[in-house]
Order: sequence, then structure tokens, then C-alpha cells
Amino acid sequence: MAQIFDAPSKALLRSQIAEHIAETEKNDKRKALPEEQQLPADRYFDRELSWLKFNKRVLEMAEDPEVPLLERANFAGIFASNLDEYFMVRVAGLKRRIDTGIAVTSASGLSPRQQLRSISETAHELQAEHANEAIKHILPELAKEHIVLLSWDRLTSAEQERLSRYYRQQVFPVLTPLAFDPAHPFPYISGGSLNLAVLVENPNSGKTHFARVKVPDNLNRLVPVDDLTDEESREERYGFITMENLIIAHLESLFPGMIIKEARSFRVTRNEDIDVEEDDAENLLNAMEKELLRRRFGPPIRLEISDATSPFLSQLLARRLRVSEDEIFRLPAPLDMKLMFELQDIDRPDLKNKPFIPTTNRQIATVESSRAQDIFAAIRERDILLHHPYDSFSTSVQAFLAQAAADPRVLAIKQTLYRTSSNSPIIDALVDAAHAGKQVLALVEIKARFDEDANIAWARKLERAGVHVVYGIVGLKTHCKLSLVVRQEAEGLRRYCHVGTGNYNPKTARQYTDLGLLTCDPVVGQDLTRLFNQLSGYAPRSSFHRLLVAPRTCRSGLIQRIRREEDAARAGHESWIKIKVNSIVDEKTIDALYRASQAGVKIDLIVRGICGLKPGVPGLSENIRVHSILGRFLEHSRIYAFANSAGPQIGEGPASGPEVWIGSADLMHRNLDRRVEALVRITDPEEITSLIKYVDLQMADTTSSWHMQQDGTYIRHSHDKDGKPLVDCQELLIKTHQRGRK
Repeated sequence: MAQIFDAPSKALLRSQIAEHIAETEKNDKRKALPEEQQLPADRYFDRELSWLKFNKRVLEMAEDPEVPLLERANFAGIFASNLDEYFMVRVAGLKRRIDTGIAVTSASGLSPRQQLRSISETAHELQAEHANEAIKHILPELAKEHIVLLSWDRLTSAEQERLSRYYRQQVFPVLTPLAFDPAHPFPYISGGSLNLAVLVENPNSGKTHFARVKVPDNLNRLVPVDDLTDEESREERYGFITMENLIIAHLESLFPGMIIKEARSFRVTRNEDIDVEEDDAENLLNAMEKELLRRRFGPPIRLEISDATSPFLSQLLARRLRVSEDEIFRLPAPLDMKLMFELQDIDRPDLKNKPFIPTTNRQIATVESSRAQDIFAAIRERDILLHHPYDSFSTSVQAFLAQAAADPRVLAIKQTLYRTSSNSPIIDALVDAAHAGKQVLALVEIKARFDEDANIAWARKLERAGVHVVYGIVGLKTHCKLSLVVRQEAEGLRRYCHVGTGNYNPKTARQYTDLGLLTCDPVVGQDLTRLFNQLSGYAPRSSFHRLLVAPRTCRSGLIQRIRREEDAARAGHESWIKIKVNSIVDEKTIDALYRASQAGVKIDLIVRGICGLKPGVPGLSENIRVHSILGRFLEHSRIYAFANSAGPQIGEGPASGPEVWIGSADLMHRNLDRRVEALVRITDPEEITSLIKYVDLQMADTTSSWHMQQDGTYIRHSHDKDGKPLVDCQELLIKTHQRGRK
């Protein structure tokens, strides 16, 4: 059943969290060297503006003529989706803090209002560039390939008749025109929805009225024009009309007897950030369900309107939605380019990336051939390092949990769930295990942003199956990716573990690059047992040996290792740091890296998204390089590697030689202070070497990537001086794994 926190236990956990953070700060303190006191005040890039530069790199993928055309369309959709979430969360949060008077100057030195001005200016430029690329380049190039977005007046009479029939049967019944006049208040506009602003004239009175029509979001945005039952027609052309244009062509059916004066598309972005205060709620699950209802009514923070909209209609929308001029984005139709995602269903493999089929991990496959997919046997032979999507998720992690659920010798399964997919085989495995009488614990993070509804549903399903469902520690999101299987064997109980960098989601496991470790090392088993006990019960003083766990030891443990490299460099020993993360904005970690660079440590950073660190600055970071990788897969793994040439001198670890960690934590405040994260140390020499080579491959000058400059700009390096394409590291790894299978 679900765990409910009573008031005394919540207060206790609050104090434990405070102790964790205080201990972290205590561990971070040491006597500063004279030169360490001279770090410049302007040493950080702004987090929010850095994110916009990341999305600019996504846009550059959409603009790249060497990327297959339908993949370019997909990147255009990703750009739009990313920017929607950015406004719903980051911009909304910043505006809320300004309105409540609690906003403070950022680490970059920008005031909140300066941030908003810079965000608005940059976002307007990016959205204009995005619309220009989509409408003037991608859509015309698709048309050359007979994938055509048509207007109503370009259709033949037969096509119009067929679409009118579809409209009457499938669209008209779900439309609800909402008038605005003295008898009708201005209609509520839901966040993210596409709408039509319609001006109609009453021919009797001559008066003009406003009405809003919501474009149905449960129907495809792109309506096929061609008769898809006609194979010959389908081979010639994929023709589409947008749903909003189809509705506009039939507005007389919604306003019979009225004169249609104007009809334009618009959409509103609202504050959709979730803020649940658990102390005020007896049950976190119920509190989250209530907060999801509130999300629908967040204040508008962006209005996108067709640039053909008349001044009168534009002013009416802006006034009624209470948005300022800098919150209005005038763009050419069609709005909301997430419609590009619907083009991915078109059967044109020549316009997409070559098909990719993940392979079964070599160590698992070797044992499978003689022991009928006995993953436990493979893990007993040695630790298994998984690299998704190149290593199949379904034949590794998913199969591991399925085997655990079916094995009568398995006594217990403990699992964290941050995000998972619909019809999840992971959920099914946990349900099967509970039905088989095993002890099953699922730690469901129902505050995983924009997956809250789905996770609430999974929590209910698991509870009904008899799974012990808990929601972690109050005040912290549980973001770590952990599985623990307890199995009775001849020698006694053995614990099989999985620690990963990505979610237990079969869908994203095919789209994201992630790492995972399968091991039955008793040390890791003991660590995971203690961590799960801490998450489901009361064990705040737990200590770990092969794990670094946020919020208590992750930041301090990494900074200690950065300082160890600094000390090694000052002593004349070999020293280097190689880090691969999604984002880095934590000032304490950045300062530690600056000081290591000042001491002569060579530092390579692969940062896909936000980077608050300034590389290559003389006297500060001339030994730091920052590269960014984007490609057909989203780079999502986290790796922390250190030369460790003089031995650990800090807790557990190898006497000397490279020390490598993987896990769920990025170098951000939320990961290090407000989430439960776990990094696991890799001990197999071959796997250590493999991970270091992986980071080196992504940092190599022969690899296609973006290189961050001192001023925060990024320069794309995709070709050598002779114009030859540089190595696409993702395509290289695909080929390497496919060769390994053969």
C-alpha cells in the first residue's frame, strides 16, 4: 500500500534533509589557497540563456542539409516542443518569482528582469528563425519529395468533397464555438492548445462579434488529402491539409447565418510548473492530483498568433489574455510546429536515418547461447556495462526484471520508477512478481515533470497488484535509476543490481544514449539495500562504498576528487578530468573545476545542454574544453572520470589509476540538493578503459561536435579543412555494435 507521512515523520525527514545539506557544505570547506580567492565575479554564464543556446543547436540540426529531410522535420518539432516546456517551466518560474518579490540576482550577475529581457529577445529571434526554416526550407523541400502541405483552395473538387465528408463525420461533432459578448464571458484558453480566433458579423445588426474555436487535440493535426485506399495515388503524393485550415473552410457550419470576417490561429503558453508542498497534504498522491487540476489555469506567459492577424484581433487577444507586447510572438502559419512529428509516420525510408536495430549485449548473448537467456548467470561471471540504445534494453534490463519476476528463487524486487512508458513491460514484471508472492517495492516518483498523470496511474495499478508503493523522501525527488533483486541460491542470498543513467522506459531507451551497470558485487548490493531502506523507511545515517548519493555525498564526493586532481597537478603528477553530463550549472563544482584548471589539470567536458562554465579563459579555465554532441539519439548518459594517479586518499576506491563513475546526477543544484541521485563506481578495468575511450571519442577533433567558446557561443565542427565530414560518433557506435553481433 502507499506510504503516507504523518506530521512528526515529515518534520523528522525535513531535519534529516537539512542535516544532509549542512554536511555537504561542511565537507566542501577547506583552507583556500591565495590564488583561489581571486576567481572573477563574472565567471558564470547565465543558465536560462545557455539553455536557449542549446535549443539553437537543435535548430541547427533542422537546418543541416546533410541530415535526412524527415529527420530535419523531426528536429524542427523537437525545437518547438523544447521551447514550449522552457516557457511553461523556466520562464513561468522566473515570472512567478518576480511577481512574488522573491527573485534574486542570478549567479551570472543578471537581475531577474534583465534575464527576462534577454530571454524575450533571444526567443523571438529563435522562433522567427525556426519558422523561416520550417516554412521556407523544410516544407518546400518536402514538397519536392511529394510530401505536400496544401491549402483548401489548392484542392480539387473531388478532394474538397472527400474532406468535407470527413469534416462532417469526424470533426464537426467535437467542435464547440465559444462566443464573447455581454452574455458570454471571454472563454478560457487552455495552455498549449491550438485555437481559432474568429470575427463574425451579424448581417441584421451589422455588429461584429468574437468567438473562439478550439482545434481538437485528440485528432491528427495533419489531415490526409489523398485517398489512402488508392495505392497508386499514395505512391505519387502524400498530401495534407492542417486541421485548422479544414475548420476554417467550414466555419459557416459553426456560425450559420453569420458573415465570417476573419479567422486566425493562435495558442497560449501557460505556467505549468508544479509546486506541491507536502507538509500541507496528508497524502502526496492526492496533493499531486489536485495540483494537476490547478496547472490548467496557470497565468499566460506567451501568446503565439498568426502574423496575418489584424491589429484589432491581435489587441483583443492580448488585452483579454493579459499579455504584454514582449510576450506576443507573431509567426507565419502554421503555428505549433510540433505537427512535424506526424510526418514521421510517412513511409519514406529514403528521407530518414537508416534503420537501427539494437543488439544484445555481448556478455549476455554469450551466456544466452548455452544457458537459455540466464541473465543471472551472465552477471555472476562479471559486471556487465550496458550502453543503450546500442545494447538492447529489452534483452538486458527488461529481460533482467522479467526473469526476476518469473524465477521462483527470487524473494524480493526493489525498483525506482521516475518515468516509464505506456503499456510498460517493467510495470508488468513488477505486477507479475507481486502476484507470484514476491516482496516487491516500487518507489514511484509522481513529481516527474509532465509525467505526473502517468505515474499516478502506475502507482494505483501497482498498489492494486499488492506492490508496496512509496513516494520517497519528503522534499526530494527520487531521480536515481536503481533495481535490486534478492535471490536465494545454494551459497545463500545473492543480490543482483542495476544502476543506470536513464529511465526504465523501453521507448526512450531506443532514443537516448544511456549507460547501466548490472552487477552482483556484494558491496553494491549492500549499498543499494541501504539506499532503498533510506528511501522507504528511516535510515538517514546510511553510508555507502561504491555509491555517491545526493543530496549527501554526491557533490562533496565529486569535488573531493576534483581537488585530488588539483593536488596531483601541483605535485607534478599526471592529472586529468573527463566529464560527460547533460548540464553543468552548480557553482561549487564549477569553481572546483576552475581551480583545478589553474593548477594545470586538463579538463574535458561533454555537455549536451546548459553550461554555466566559461572555458578557455586565460588564467581561469585555459585548460578546460567544452564540447556538445547532438545527433539521431539524445545524449543522456553521465560519466565522471579522474586520473587518480596518486591514489584515492578519500574513502573507497582504487589505490591508483583511473577512477570512473556513472549514474543519474547532472551537475545542477536540483540534482545535487533536491533530488536523490546515485553514482556507482566502475571497477572492471576493461569497462573503465571503454568509458574513458568513449569520452575521448566525443572530445576528439575528428568527431563532429559543437565547440563552446569563451564568450558562450558555439561553433559547429562537422567537416575537416578539406570539406570531408567528421566522424559521427553515434553512427560509428552503431556500426561497431553491428559488427560485434556478426
